[in-house]
Amino acid sequence: MTKKSRSTTPVKIGTPEHYVTVGGENPIVVQSMTNTDTADVYSTVKQVIELANSGSELVRITVNSADAAEAVAKIRADLDRQGCFVPLIGDFHFNGHKLLNSYPECAQALAKYRINPGNVGKGKKRDEQYASMIEVAVKNNKPVRIGVNWGSLDQSLLARIMDENHQLTEPLEPHEIMHKAMVTSALESAKQAEALGLTKDKIILSVKMSSVQDLVSVYRDLAKECDYALHLGLTEAGMGSKGIVASTAALAILLQEGIGNTIRISLTPEPHGDRCKEVIVAQEILQTMGLRSFTPQVVACPGCGRTSSTYFQTLAQDIQSYLRNKMPEWNETHPGVEDMNVAVMGCVVNGPGESKHANIGISLPGTGEKPVAPVYVDGKKTVTLKGDNIAEDFQKIVEKYVAENYKK
Repeated sequence: MTKKSRSTTPVKIGTPEHYVTVGGENPIVVQSMTNTDTADVYSTVKQVIELANSGSELVRITVNSADAAEAVAKIRADLDRQGCFVPLIGDFHFNGHKLLNSYPECAQALAKYRINPGNVGKGKKRDEQYASMIEVAVKNNKPVRIGVNWGSLDQSLLARIMDENHQLTEPLEPHEIMHKAMVTSALESAKQAEALGLTKDKIILSVKMSSVQDLVSVYRDLAKECDYALHLGLTEAGMGSKGIVASTAALAILLQEGIGNTIRISLTPEPHGDRCKEVIVAQEILQTMGLRSFTPQVVACPGCGRTSSTYFQTLAQDIQSYLRNKMPEWNETHPGVEDMNVAVMGCVVNGPGESKHANIGISLPGTGEKPVAPVYVDGKKTVTLKGDNIAEDFQKIVEKYVAENYKK
């Protein structure tokens, strides 16, 4: 289950022993970002490991102060000591040129830099400070994501494009001007970087917006104009279901068209909420679209008047959590298990049929049905479970199936 995105120039990120390659014919890469104070080495290392263990293949950290920059090399060393080799991306904005030059250990420890061309300075300072950051990347042989954001677009560039638009016989609409400015900023910044010695295989572009339709439109325009690797994400997606739905709606359209090589889901977590949720959502978008597989999928019915008990819901939730928690171990010992499908169904209407379509399926009794639960393995009924230990017995069947069918 590996559909590729549109071929672009591949970019290798990290050390040769632990490269993650974005673009080319490679699968779409999932990334995330910490929300700890980077100067707090312990908390940042802890969250990076959590994100990596949940499946984030790249992790971005904020580098916004001298204390943060000084902490980066310590964070990298601590991660390596704990066996976590996920590439770290440094997120730089207004003072990135100073930090990268003043803290060479930081510049060396990071696997990639993220630069926002709208936040590197104004006028002549903009070009000088941007050039300074690119020169550090060239010196250290590091790739750069040139990340344009509509909330911090280069105002001088926008003014230039608006002036040019006034000269047209058929001027563009305001939203079209914004889209053009976003694409122009990304492409001109990339060309500047290449002129300074940063090769195409060290450049990733993004043009992030917070409106679904705007994001789709601007990425379509950008993809037509270049073959740089592209990072996708709906910026400031929001909280909860709104953020998940908006991100899925935007990215699914682009990914289906072959646009995008790496993705991040920018969810606002609940206070003290789990940061790893954005990784799980990114994985599930790719897996449900058939683009990549990360963890066995559980099919479960929504429930109705036939399923007044919540037993099947609890079992489905427990099995999904069990499978996801086992994946760090199974990735090493049971290759291919991520493609497995499990069905947990609540009554006789669709239960047996869905169970037969899955690798392993259980059809639990609905309201008024006989209190037995037939189990199907690869389409064949193998056993009927009953009594108080159905959940435990079914989990043992899943474990046995994995051990017998996904061997290294």
